[in-house]
Amino acid sequence: MEWNSKAKRLIKSELAKREIDYVKLAKLMNDIGVEEKQVNIANKINRGTFSFGFALQVFKAIGVENLNIKDIT
Repeated sequence: MEWNSKAKRLIKSELAKREIDYVKLAKLMNDIGVEEKQVNIANKINRGTFSFGFALQVFKAIGVENLNIKDIT
C-alpha cells in the first residue's frame, strides 16, 4: 500500500468521524490562522499529496488530540 494513500485515508477517516466536510474544514482551518480555500483542501486530500505540516494543520483544526496509526492498512 502506498503511503500517500494511507495518509489520505487517515485524514478522510478523521473527517468522517466528526462529520466535517471540506467547506467546514476550510472554516475551521481559517479559525486557527490557516488560509486555505475549500477547493484547494479537497484537491490536496483527494490526491493524497500534502505535506505532513498540512496534515497537522487539519488534525489541529478538527480537534484530533490522539492519533492511532498502528492499524493503518
